[in-house]
Amino acid sequence: MKAVVLVGGFGTRLRPLTETIKKELLPLVDRPILDHTLDRLVRHGVDEVVMSSPYLEEAFHPFIEARHGSPSVTWVTETTPLGTGGAIVHTLDAVGDDPFFALNGDICTDLDLTAMRAFHDDRAASVTIALHHVDDARAFGLVDTDPLGVVRAFREKPADTVAGDVNAGTYLIDPSVLGEWTPDREISIEREIFPSVIETGHLVVGFVADAYWMDLGTPEKYLQATFDMLDGKVAGASYAAPWVAADATVDLRSHLGRWVTVGPGARIDAGAEVDEAVVLGGAHVGAGARVRGSIVGPGADVGAGATVSGSVIGEGGVVAAGDSVTDEKVPPSTAGR
Repeated sequence: MKAVVLVGGFGTRLRPLTETIKKELLPLVDRPILDHTLDRLVRHGVDEVVMSSPYLEEAFHPFIEARHGSPSVTWVTETTPLGTGGAIVHTLDAVGDDPFFALNGDICTDLDLTAMRAFHDDRAASVTIALHHVDDARAFGLVDTDPLGVVRAFREKPADTVAGDVNAGTYLIDPSVLGEWTPDREISIEREIFPSVIETGHLVVGFVADAYWMDLGTPEKYLQATFDMLDGKVAGASYAAPWVAADATVDLRSHLGRWVTVGPGARIDAGAEVDEAVVLGGAHVGAGARVRGSIVGPGADVGAGATVSGSVIGEGGVVAAGDSVTDEKVPPSTAGR
């Protein structure tokens, strides 16, 4: 079976990390977000993946070359941003004639794709949309379904706090329903393609699953997903907490809280305190420094005695010794390279 993984987002809300690193390639505990996504697809019988992106495309080539075994990866160049719908339509020649999964590459989930496919086949649906129930849907568009799960409408983000089912960013699609679309402009799959498919009489159903699901689009969500993986809340993930890469150096006189990851080659000096934080590969936290609720980017340096709280430090960014940084975004020193 094949899948299209959408990796064309700009990662705006995760800046400054995404000024130099594609969002889907950010580490989530021990390996890139995209590795987790591809590994999950393999567990559910997907052996071929199609990807494309108009942004930092060159960053994906080393990742693809480093992958071994299943799934095989086909890259389709997207010269201009095409939106979720346009990007999927753009890959149809590589996908073929059989139903395929399409999903966002920046989601942390343990959605049972095997069960979703069985549901799709049982209903003889043209499109199945994975839905996730939330207590507060203000950050999402709502999806209305009837008692049998047939999708009736897509609603805009509500202004008030309201519970409901939201699009979880994973679809199972019969490619024949996309034949009228051409990838020559930006197309929204929710606002244009799916409503058109419904209007023309094709069956579109919602698959509501009791699965873990987290949109990794903000520093807060990225941190929370990391902590949830350390806590074993994501099926298929099992890690020691805190998690420290084998070649990281953590002084025995430092303190790491439970919700901490320390990436490859990172260094935590004596007397440093790190809690509820991600310290990415090659970063340094100096003696006596305090880091809490923050992301320290690759190769970044937190000087001795500095305090970092609720902040994001870009790749190679520097917090000088003794400085205090709260709720800030420290730019990468490698921006523009």
